[in-house]
Amino acid sequence: MKSEFEYSSDCHLDDALRFGNILGQCFLSTPEQEQNWVNLMGIENLRFIRHNQEIVGGLATIPMTQWWGGETVPMTGIAGVSITPEHRGTGAALSLMQHTIKELHHNGVAISVLYPATQRLYRKLGYEQGGSFCGWEIPAETIQIREQPLPLKAVPTDSQIFYELYTKQAKDINGYLNRAQPIWHRIMKPSDKDTFYAYLIGSVEEPQGYMIFSQHSENDDAILRVRDWVVLTNAAATTFWSFLNNHRAQIDKIRWRGSLNDYLTLLLPEQTAKIKYTQYWMLRIINVEKALSARGYLSGIERELHLEITDDLIAENNGKFILSVANGRGNVTKGGKGELKLDIGGLAPLYTGLFTPQQLQLAGKLNGTQTALVTATEIFTGSSPWMADFF
Repeated sequence: MKSEFEYSSDCHLDDALRFGNILGQCFLSTPEQEQNWVNLMGIENLRFIRHNQEIVGGLATIPMTQWWGGETVPMTGIAGVSITPEHRGTGAALSLMQHTIKELHHNGVAISVLYPATQRLYRKLGYEQGGSFCGWEIPAETIQIREQPLPLKAVPTDSQIFYELYTKQAKDINGYLNRAQPIWHRIMKPSDKDTFYAYLIGSVEEPQGYMIFSQHSENDDAILRVRDWVVLTNAAATTFWSFLNNHRAQIDKIRWRGSLNDYLTLLLPEQTAKIKYTQYWMLRIINVEKALSARGYLSGIERELHLEITDDLIAENNGKFILSVANGRGNVTKGGKGELKLDIGGLAPLYTGLFTPQQLQLAGKLNGTQTALVTATEIFTGSSPWMADFF
């Protein structure tokens, strides 16, 4: 029986304009804002779902890679999933995402990440919580760090040095993006309504970090919002806080994005920094063998984990697999004892290390022997995965 929906990766100007209108209705934005967003994503990265030849929904794919265990894994971000109000609840979004996932698998993508408007839809498709996205806030007057070990220098917001410094930090953070150009564009190219300031931490010859920030008023408070930051040394972290402390006469609150357990707050004299918001992005394993073999692992362990995986959407992901880890790399072969049983959704938070195998078993996401649980813990447990970017 032919599906009532038709998936399309061909995009023409009229299609992009129609999709922009749908986006505006879904995300409460102006036509100009949505057209700018579509142009930023690139029409070649748009995907549509049609009903009776009419576009009733779409999304944008963002090809990039993501850092896991010190290695980059081929990843495609999914953004702007939108369906017209009259076609919501009809299966249009499900069909759109199913076709997109199959296309990603065909194209050799290992994993996919998105920020969900609703978890229920994406869990049906094999996505599960993969890492955190957190916003922190601190009253400027409570920072109280005055020592400034390093100099700071104002630089243009599009300085090329940012790319190099960001990569040095990103490789050590599970979940950090190897950013695609649209992500960088949002950081370096503010809208006409915003003014961004950028400072290099350390000397030009030996930079040890940077920060990009904006300042604005909100509910009678003066807010300094750190848009992007890198600190590569303790001296850079101390200088980061000292610089922000120097704004206390003009700024009421400082906001930045960090992990659930943000090591930057360890430098503060008191626990005055608070999490303002938290949400979890979701990850799907698109290709089991590629995902497990592409990421990095702790170099000091040699372990063998026997998995049995089910995937209702990608047939090649079904079956038993042996993950052999040695010298910081993983090798995947088919077969084995299947001692750790889980579906493709349960594999996501195991892969990222967001939860321990024991926690995932308690949550009903996997089932394994005690030996398999211990082995999986040794292989996947690491720093809590998080991301500084929203898309």
